[in-house]
Amino acid sequence: MKYFMKVTLIVCLILFISFTLTAMPSSEKKPAPKMLVSMATDVGGLGDKSFNDGSYAGLEKARDNLGVDIKVIESKQMTDYVPNLSGLAEDGSKLVFAVGFLMADAIMESAANFPDTYFAGIDIWVDPASAPKNVIGINYKEQESGYIAGVVAGMLTKEFASASPKLNDKNVVGMVLGMDIPPVERYQAGFYAGVKLVNPDCKVISIVTGVFDDQAKGKEATFVLAEQGADIVFQIAGLTGLGVLNGAKDKGIFAIGVDVDQNYIAPETVITSALKGITESSYLVIESVVNNRFKGGQTLMFGINENSTGISSFHGLDSMVPQAVKDKVNEVIASLKSGAIVAPTSRADAKYDM
Repeated sequence: MKYFMKVTLIVCLILFISFTLTAMPSSEKKPAPKMLVSMATDVGGLGDKSFNDGSYAGLEKARDNLGVDIKVIESKQMTDYVPNLSGLAEDGSKLVFAVGFLMADAIMESAANFPDTYFAGIDIWVDPASAPKNVIGINYKEQESGYIAGVVAGMLTKEFASASPKLNDKNVVGMVLGMDIPPVERYQAGFYAGVKLVNPDCKVISIVTGVFDDQAKGKEATFVLAEQGADIVFQIAGLTGLGVLNGAKDKGIFAIGVDVDQNYIAPETVITSALKGITESSYLVIESVVNNRFKGGQTLMFGINENSTGISSFHGLDSMVPQAVKDKVNEVIASLKSGAIVAPTSRADAKYDM
């Protein structure tokens, strides 16, 4: 009996100690949750290989370099904008990106409703006099990129038609637009002015498709331009622009990409791309939040002096491009940087009556 009681006492003591240790709070700290950065696309969605994809690449860079978590939601129609932005804020995002000029009203409404969340609008102008202090605008001088691309197109289509069988002697170039909104018009105005700088007699034709998410319309517009003599077509149309690049390939003419370097899509067709630093500017805004340096209620402007506008390299087509074209491009870039040339921001400024 004494032995049994002793064993029972020992067992109870062991159980008591075990329970006590289990109930004690752990001295190990759980890792703090990562900052969540999210993005709502415009209706073009991911996979456009230009505007939305370029923006999302900035989030991916921040995930890899800054250790943030990222999330994206794709807008299928314009009525999705406010619900998508608001939903991302409700999900705990510290910073929410709205991608596209058409989301301007939606981001202001969402920022006002979620004052503890930061918002950043790409291609959206923020008025410091009226905008909430938790929203920032990110804009670009697209006209500079368009201007340089126009110089390339204007010189190649006229003076160097013999450089490639894709070029003809008709002295015509074209543009395919998505929706006629200010960022697109800035590209268009700059391109027209760049063409006219080097080739005043060149005919510049524009087609507005009215959409950013219809590749078939982009291809159809490119076919129309090719039939009218265009041998170089500049696409400013988001996902619709993929149809432009493929249409140019089918028609055996050159194309110029937009926003990001699009040569990889059709290496023998995309001679260069008009760039804007979407990826890097998105990353810089995320970095400002991570480092507690975010300053809302303002618009950040990125241009050639911030290394955010310009054109991509000629890649595998470099040997085809005459040195005279490259020299003129370098000259124009220097003039844009110094202010000797100021690219027009509108068709009115460029005197382009399309």
